[in-house]
Parts: sequence; C-alpha cells; structure tokens
Amino acid sequence: MHGFMNKLARHFALLGGTVLSLLIIQTCLSVIGRSVNSILHNDFFQTTMPGFANTLLATGVGPINGDFELTEAGMAFVIFAFIPLCQLNGGHASVDIFTSKLPSAVNRALMMVIEVIFALVLIVIAWQLLQGMLSKLNSGQTTLLLQYPVWWGYAFCLMGAAVTAIIAIYVAAICVLEFSTGTEILPAELGADH
Repeated sequence: MHGFMNKLARHFALLGGTVLSLLIIQTCLSVIGRSVNSILHNDFFQTTMPGFANTLLATGVGPINGDFELTEAGMAFVIFAFIPLCQLNGGHASVDIFTSKLPSAVNRALMMVIEVIFALVLIVIAWQLLQGMLSKLNSGQTTLLLQYPVWWGYAFCLMGAAVTAIIAIYVAAICVLEFSTGTEILPAELGADH
C-alpha cells in the first residue's frame, strides 16, 4: 500500500513541477514581451525607426494576455500537487524544542494525534474546495481576461486536495497502528525540523 501511495504522491509532485516550470516560462516570456513592447513604444524607436518598431508591435509583441490569471490558478494547483508527497514523507516543518526531550512513546503519541488532526483538517479543506468548485460551477463565473470558468481552477486544486486527504488518512491510520502495536511501519521521518 505504501508503494502505491508513494507512487501517487510522486506523480502529483512531478505534475506540479511541470506546471510550475511552465508558469515560470510563461512569466519570463510575459516580462520579456512587456519590456520589448515598452522599448518599442519608446520615443527613440518611434522617432528613429518607426517602421521597424511598428512592424514588431504589429506582431503582437507584449505581455501574455491573462498571464496573472493563469499564474494564480496554476500556483494554487502546484501547491496542492506538492502537499501529498510532503505529507507522506513527513516533510512539514516542525519545531521540537520541547518534544525532543520527551520519551519516544510520548513523541509517538503526539505524532499520532497530530497526524489524525492533520488528516481531519485536510479532509475539511478538500470538502470546502469541493463546495467552492460547485458554487463557481453553478454561478458560471469566468475570469476577467481569458474568460475561462473559475471552477476549473478549483477542480484542479480539488484533485490535489483529494489525493492529499487520502494520503493523510493513510498516514494517520499507519500512525495509529504504529502507536497501538509499538512497531515502526512507515519509513523513518524525513521532516524538516527547526
């Protein structure tokens, strides 16, 4: 089961990385286009090379239309695409100033409680994303510039949130089992302790 969850989380992380890379490229191209457009509208180019400047401007050089709308929706998806792997590997940051001195049995109990609460919170987040998506779907709301339905962004985020909730339930169940049996089932925590 752990192999399946690991593969699922890694595939979502790879998908998130791909989307993030595309958003970075889009942002760079949009900034370059905006800069070139500004330069071509500059007095120097308009007075010394108006034909050249206007020919390039006629090609549509400029910022990518709706780039911020795509970035907004894309980044929301990217965040939800990376959370499953972080959840599965215990990669969330933790501050263990007080708990590092506690016995391992107490730390295991704390981890179990934290993972169960975290699973519940992630289920609520996925549920709220579903409700938000349905609300946007029913309202027919679209984005300002590109006019794509807003619910699409919610749907993509919901996919990541649902996978995260499933993995969180799995991790919480394993932590409960580990606590009750006293055995270690999940691989050693890779967490980012601070």
